[in-house]
Amino acid sequence: MEHFVVSARKYRPQTFKDVVGQQAITNTLLNAIENNHLAQALLFTGPRGVGKTTCARILAKMINSDGSEKEDEDFAFNVFELDAASNNSVDDIRNLTDQVRIPPQVGKYKVYIIDEVHMLSASAFNAFLKTLEEPPVHCIFILATTEKHKIIPTILSRCQIFDFKRITVKDAKNYLKYIAEEQGITAEDDALHIIAQKADGAMRDALSIFDRVVSFSGKHLTRQAVTENLNVLDYETYFTSTDFILENKIPELLIQFNSVLAKGFDGHHYIAGLASHFRDLLVCQNPSTVDLLEVGDETKDTYLMQSRKAPQAMLFKAIELANDCDLKYKSSKNQRLLVELCLMQLASITFDGEKKNSKHFIIPPHYFKKIGVTPVQVNKKPPETSKLSASVSPEASSTPQAVASSAVSEPITTKKPVLSSETKKKATSGLSLKSIRAKKEHQIRQMDVVIEETELPKDAFTETQLIAVWNAFIKELEARGKFILAAILSIDVPKVKGTAIQLEFPNETNKIEIERESYELLNFIRKSLNNYDIHLDIKVNEAKEKQYAYTTLEQYEKLKTKNPAIEVLKTTFGLDI
Repeated sequence: MEHFVVSARKYRPQTFKDVVGQQAITNTLLNAIENNHLAQALLFTGPRGVGKTTCARILAKMINSDGSEKEDEDFAFNVFELDAASNNSVDDIRNLTDQVRIPPQVGKYKVYIIDEVHMLSASAFNAFLKTLEEPPVHCIFILATTEKHKIIPTILSRCQIFDFKRITVKDAKNYLKYIAEEQGITAEDDALHIIAQKADGAMRDALSIFDRVVSFSGKHLTRQAVTENLNVLDYETYFTSTDFILENKIPELLIQFNSVLAKGFDGHHYIAGLASHFRDLLVCQNPSTVDLLEVGDETKDTYLMQSRKAPQAMLFKAIELANDCDLKYKSSKNQRLLVELCLMQLASITFDGEKKNSKHFIIPPHYFKKIGVTPVQVNKKPPETSKLSASVSPEASSTPQAVASSAVSEPITTKKPVLSSETKKKATSGLSLKSIRAKKEHQIRQMDVVIEETELPKDAFTETQLIAVWNAFIKELEARGKFILAAILSIDVPKVKGTAIQLEFPNETNKIEIERESYELLNFIRKSLNNYDIHLDIKVNEAKEKQYAYTTLEQYEKLKTKNPAIEVLKTTFGLDI
């Protein structure tokens, strides 16, 4: 059996003209060689498989060529390739610097190609600095890396940097077409385009995929064979899905999605591809942006035809829904349901040219028209009249006695207090102390609403009765486990001044705590004393805190002022505080 050479090696470029998609860099290097303006330290950086090492080898061959050598001469004695991934220590760099001093035996230059240079350790980089800055005249260093940001700035400043770009889909497809012709393989344009897209800008990956697909399908590459082998969704799948969406065919769309899952594809991959398909349709609607569509010529015509049927507003909404599903997919517990719901929403965006309202329709209205169901006009429910006016007959409503009797018979709770405009303006955060206080004040104002037709009880009470009710409320709090609030209420004995309960606390925190629970407190006291005019009058007196917040030393000093003999007692017996 003849030895097989992979296309990535067999068709490796031998001159700068053969390099795909890097014309700017190859032209710069050619001009530098011709004008004798080549730097002694070069850094080739860019994605994988775009030609960094290949260009380094071509450059090493060209600077040693004088026209007298054979065509297949590779100057192996002059080119030294070092893999920095496995030779990344200081000792490896020292061995390299020792070799640099020896001049070449054949040719003019010794070329050192250090691949994956970002893998060198920090010590190795520092050991390499001096040699890289001032190498011998006969030596040229070419560093290659995919991660330039990992190289220390002192190395970057000593190199001439060449940024290799990703190879475009068009350039990769044209090169694959050339290789297919060289091997006598007939390939559909769309098949080569899918391979170039799958390579994601890397020519080496494109050639590897090409070899795999040729092994699968033989001498004739079709789009169907490529999609089956690469396990990618065909353009036709998304065209069909979009047709179902435009025609509001929800059942057919769900059945197609089920067949996609049955083939082994991921729902995430499907919905992401559908969002990209909508983007491509949007791009096709403007002649100036058609060039952004990276597909084959036949597929481009199909895109243009479908884009005429899809309204721009619909595509914008479809992209938003599909992208939202894409973002939520990984965190969803029922991923299939998430995609199916998204598809139903997509198929419900427009109905027979009508504008979509703010809600997502699952079943479009025209579906009922097709099956012969006529929509019935539903009248809106008339606004409810007030219970007061409804309970009074038109004849009786004219007499004031009837109005009064009907008003008294109504429960008090049915009448809602009307807030003043000043209260409505004061909007506060729902989590602040100010908002909590405002809420309690509002509840208290609700209790204080005076209804014209009836009077709430205002029985007289004494301070002794108030203290008894107050202590009963404290015991109830302790029974419910609210010991902190009970302790705060026990700080001061309430005093009565008219219908105001006067309280005095040592700090603002105590006052806020009482005000926060004032609704429940006042409700208990008013019901117990049968007086609904009772209200709280809370003051803060920080001097009061000294009455109960003495430290041990403060207590001793206070006692000493009252009885100086305590100091003599302490000194006599050697006591400590």
